[in-house]
Amino acid sequence: MHHKVALNKRFYLLALFVLCCAWGNAQDCTLDIGGKNKETILKVFQLNEEQIGKMEAWRGELKIKRQQIEDKMKVLLNDHPQETQEDLNKLAKKFDILKEEVLAVSKSYDKKLIAIFNERQYQRYVALCREAIRTPMVVQPE
Repeated sequence: MHHKVALNKRFYLLALFVLCCAWGNAQDCTLDIGGKNKETILKVFQLNEEQIGKMEAWRGELKIKRQQIEDKMKVLLNDHPQETQEDLNKLAKKFDILKEEVLAVSKSYDKKLIAIFNERQYQRYVALCREAIRTPMVVQPE
């Protein structure tokens, strides 16, 4: 009985993990492989060595792409005129575009990982997304 309670508690905590990591479009169920939850992703989905290797490579690529976008954001904030309300509105629109770019690139790497999930891992992902009231991302399995 104790083992069953522990499993239910674990499942609930994992669902909360997915909920906490679901960012960007409020309905999308993302994992944020580039974030600080690497160990949780490894444990929750029990990734094999090949999957871990691919995830690590993608984390590196994602870090570079995010940094490039963040550099554009810094340049924009430093160089864009900010004297008038119109200037600030234009700045905000340009900044939002870059923010969306960060979200899109992050989501694309999450999809890469989900695409290499085996059936059991994918079903766990779907179950956790539903528990967190999020929509699982649709991917073509690799």
